[in-house]
Amino acid sequence: MGFEYAGKLLTLKLDLITTTALAAVLLMFGYEMRRRFSFFERFCIPAPVIGGFAFSLLALFLMQGKVLGFKLDTTLQTPFMIAFFTTVGIGGSLSLLRKGGIALIIYLVSCWFIAVFQNAFGSGLAYLLGIHPVLGVMAGAVSLEGGHGAAAAFGPTAEQLGVKGATAVAIASATYGLIAGGLTGGPLTKWLIDKYNVSISTSNESYESYQDAVGLTKESEKVTSRNVLSMMCLVLVLMVLGAWASGKIKEFTGFVLPGYVGAMFVAIIFRNLNDAASAVKLRLNSIDIIADVSIGMFLTMAMMSLKIWELYDLALPLIIILVLQTICLALFAVFVLFRALGKDYDAAVMVAGLMGHGLGATPNAVANMGAVCERYGVMSHKAFLVVPLCGAVLIDLVGIPNIVWFINYLTK
Repeated sequence: MGFEYAGKLLTLKLDLITTTALAAVLLMFGYEMRRRFSFFERFCIPAPVIGGFAFSLLALFLMQGKVLGFKLDTTLQTPFMIAFFTTVGIGGSLSLLRKGGIALIIYLVSCWFIAVFQNAFGSGLAYLLGIHPVLGVMAGAVSLEGGHGAAAAFGPTAEQLGVKGATAVAIASATYGLIAGGLTGGPLTKWLIDKYNVSISTSNESYESYQDAVGLTKESEKVTSRNVLSMMCLVLVLMVLGAWASGKIKEFTGFVLPGYVGAMFVAIIFRNLNDAASAVKLRLNSIDIIADVSIGMFLTMAMMSLKIWELYDLALPLIIILVLQTICLALFAVFVLFRALGKDYDAAVMVAGLMGHGLGATPNAVANMGAVCERYGVMSHKAFLVVPLCGAVLIDLVGIPNIVWFINYLTK
């Protein structure tokens, strides 16, 4: 750690350890702000976003005032990111499809369609507005279906391919999505229930809880240092195999597949082979701990190194794209999904979920559905199984390859 001059600006240079320590402090700051201020909790704003964005705002003000600049060493951001996406892949069991019935299939196909549509629509609007089409992808499924995790992951990939401002656009879009998703889900669902005089009763079908569906049984609840270490070993091995697979795909096809995407799909393959063979006992609670730590550190580092000034010239086009994306998702939810799911109470609750994770993230979806069920006094077990399974796990089977294809195609 030390001071140097970048042009005429005094710059504080932080080494790897100092940068990582700062990220950890900012992450804890974010958790404290969520505890103290209900706004952050209400709209499911992640702690890494709160802490990291606060630092990036401070850095912007100091730079604009020509007081001080910062040079960060975020080398560890990439390993944390790959570890997180590997844990996502481990959760991708295809056997989950059987546990949600026809409602899950309808909802999942809808999610896959929306992921493709958001990228096509966003890139088309970006082209018409005179900005790089990939920025429309950043304001599409990358940030809206993908949330801050995908935004922080794919933004730097796009910038490496020459798309300036991609990370800032993706992070800003994801932040918008969290707030918009939290604001629109409940009111839209109430309007549907009132307009169609929906009977406030849930289906008679028997649905497992989400925890049971993904394998969080009582036998797997115990968390020990050995369990965490064994799952960390598994994650690291899958990360290595994923990086190797990504390199081979690029070598033989020329297709740029980021290392974290390769790791995720190697993890999906492993999970489904392991479901059949039962060779490795998965400690899903321990994997969740690894996932939480990984995304917390990687997302905080991404946020704290955000170049907010790159949004200046993109503000108006970005607002137009995001508002139109919101309108399109609401129209799809009302006129397609609600009808396809049967126009009943479960369908209405799932509309609230779609608006939550279709614009923001799965916690938004759960918060929206919880608010609706609390308002009407009836729990939709179908919705609480189907929506988290699709929004947090199964959507990535199509969503991630779709994003990779759009970025590669639009940067040729």
